[in-house]
Amino acid sequence: MTAHTTDGTDTTGSTRRREHEWSDPAALAAAATELDGLEFLRRIADGRLPGAPIGSLVGFRPVSAEPGRVVFEFEPAEHQYNPIGSVHGGVYATLLDSACGCAVHSTLPAGTGYTSLDLSVRFLRRITVDTGTVTCTGHVVHAGRRTALARAELTDAGGKLLGEATSSCMILPGP
Repeated sequence: MTAHTTDGTDTTGSTRRREHEWSDPAALAAAATELDGLEFLRRIADGRLPGAPIGSLVGFRPVSAEPGRVVFEFEPAEHQYNPIGSVHGGVYATLLDSACGCAVHSTLPAGTGYTSLDLSVRFLRRITVDTGTVTCTGHVVHAGRRTALARAELTDAGGKLLGEATSSCMILPGP
């Protein structure tokens, strides 16, 4: 067990600190009802709208959005590690779920929402800070009136597949 000082640092000096900031999620959600999904996601990617709080918490950011396709980038960091020294599977799952859902969102008209019905994740390779920038690409496989199916892949800078997921989403028509 590590001894700690009153300011929270351990006596070996190995404690790290991270601060987190985010924008009001209610304002972002309101914009989502006024814009079609593609325009909404493009405005987040180019900085005209703030990103979702989960993106800043986990450490990923949207890069681009096209109809039925989105791309995120992710910088692995120590604060995302599991006890055995690699990025926790929940981080993979969060990023893959976001890419699948946003790919579906990019096809929806203003005032129409979605929610994930399921998520099936496959972990293929470990991710560490040495992996470098990871790209997560999500695309719609099938878009129906009530449900959609999306797939996402995590790749390293060399294109090596690190993980993948599929997700079914329920389409939530607006009022």
